[in-house]
Amino acid sequence: MIAPKKKAQMSVYLDPDVMNTLSAYAARREQPLSLIAEAAIASFLSPDADERREAAIGKRLDQVDRRIARLERDVEISVVTMALFVRFSVTTTPPLPEPAAKAARAQAGARYDNFVAALGRRLSRGPKLRQEIPEDVQESERT
Repeated sequence: MIAPKKKAQMSVYLDPDVMNTLSAYAARREQPLSLIAEAAIASFLSPDADERREAAIGKRLDQVDRRIARLERDVEISVVTMALFVRFSVTTTPPLPEPAAKAARAQAGARYDNFVAALGRRLSRGPKLRQEIPEDVQESERT
């Protein structure tokens, strides 16, 4: 019968922070330090380590891509909303005679301050406008 190979012993000097992290990880897993260190070294030297690292980077890039797509959608919603609001305001507001225009400008300042305050409240506590607009609206318009 062939005796199992005996493991080789090795001394390694670790930075105190790395050692603390290793110890904490081993304690959480209830495994010996040497087993965790051996697995980490084997993983580092493994030929598929690059493939796993590439897969992890690809996954993160996909997440970033989805977030950017959501940001593009949110910006588009904001731009279209503002454009529609301006068009509606310009087309529905009749010009005022000069005496009434002065009073309207004074009232416009107060309304603007109220608008900015309401916008601040809305942005601070939500709900977000994009949550109120279903994403399938764009899909149904394309078909």
